[in-house]
Amino acid sequence: MRNILKSKILVIGGGPAGMMSALQASEKSSGVVLVEKNDRLGLKLLITGKGRCNITNAETEVRSLVQKFGKNGKFLYSSLNKFSVDDVVSFFQQNGLKTKTERGGRIFPVSNNSADVLAVLVNKMKKNNVKIVNNDPVVNVIKNGKMIEKVVLKSGREVVAEKFIICTGGKSYPATGSTGDGYRWLKNLGHNLVKPEPVLVPIMVKENFVKELEGLSLKNVAIKVFQKNKKQDERFGEAIFTNNGMSGPIILDLSKSIGSLLQAGKVELRIDFKPGLSVAELDARIQRDFKGLINKDFKNSLDDLLPQKLIPVVVKLSNIDKNTKVNSITREERKVLVKLLKEFVLEVDRLDGFEKAIVTKGGVDLREIDPQTMKSKIIENLYFAGEILDLDGPTGGYNLQVCWSTGFVAGNSVLD
Repeated sequence: MRNILKSKILVIGGGPAGMMSALQASEKSSGVVLVEKNDRLGLKLLITGKGRCNITNAETEVRSLVQKFGKNGKFLYSSLNKFSVDDVVSFFQQNGLKTKTERGGRIFPVSNNSADVLAVLVNKMKKNNVKIVNNDPVVNVIKNGKMIEKVVLKSGREVVAEKFIICTGGKSYPATGSTGDGYRWLKNLGHNLVKPEPVLVPIMVKENFVKELEGLSLKNVAIKVFQKNKKQDERFGEAIFTNNGMSGPIILDLSKSIGSLLQAGKVELRIDFKPGLSVAELDARIQRDFKGLINKDFKNSLDDLLPQKLIPVVVKLSNIDKNTKVNSITREERKVLVKLLKEFVLEVDRLDGFEKAIVTKGGVDLREIDPQTMKSKIIENLYFAGEILDLDGPTGGYNLQVCWSTGFVAGNSVLD
């Protein structure tokens, strides 16, 4: 006899969107089943915000929030109006999780622990009698006409349901289970997919000297993106050097436009280490420093101006002899140094892959989904939520807000 589990609503995927969908459906109905391929829920949620979980962003004006997602953002109007940023914060606070707002509008749990966010969702699902099936991936989705009939799990077990919500995410951080499984099923179901690409991803550069800068964190820097000597994009904030390039909040946000630009040719990053100073002001600052260090070698003269790790690289790139006394440095040499600090140029080699990407660009074509309900226009008993949708926003909690809002809508609509 076949091992068959019957349910009213089956949610596939135990990330933030799947858990929110299951929670909302279980508020109205019994018979909600959540299937997760991993041995536990929310693996990707646990690593977001470096383990602190940036649950949303304090951008409460819906129009501004929508604009963060580019041309596809208008799809979110309905779900954001139904479950807003304020609603997300209230949901967690009402369930015992206090939150705080940090720079850039990033909202975190006061505890700085993503496990506390996951605990709220898991405990509430248990309270609502959601049946959770762990460690048993979906291997096939069976349809009959325009309806899904059942899914088949790796164990051979079949799950039959009236309605299905797919929340399997994209392909970013595949180690957490986001391996693009849902894309294969959806093609078989007749849905179109916008090609998945990694975004919010570190950048690799061609210059080998970045290895010497690995681990150097930059605060309050400006980074501009240039192509054919024209500025294409820019950000101000924090970044970090890696052993082969750069990462950090502003780099991740720039990666989307850089990925598009690379298809048309060479792309440069130009870092301004001193954006608060004009060229003239920085030159005057360096002259003042040099006056107080007349007998110092150039290599020992930049301690008050730059992080220690950056100094040997800047000295080398300036082409000023490291043993030159600062009072011997010419005006022209000083101008080269100033330019280097205001326009530290790196040539982009490529973006890192899905293994390091925070979010996937692409996914289910939004034209095939009703934004009011998250219901498929192709399959009559299918709904979607989360990163599987062709929506991607910047860092700072925006992408998790999509998971909460679309999960809320799908979970509530599935019983209408």
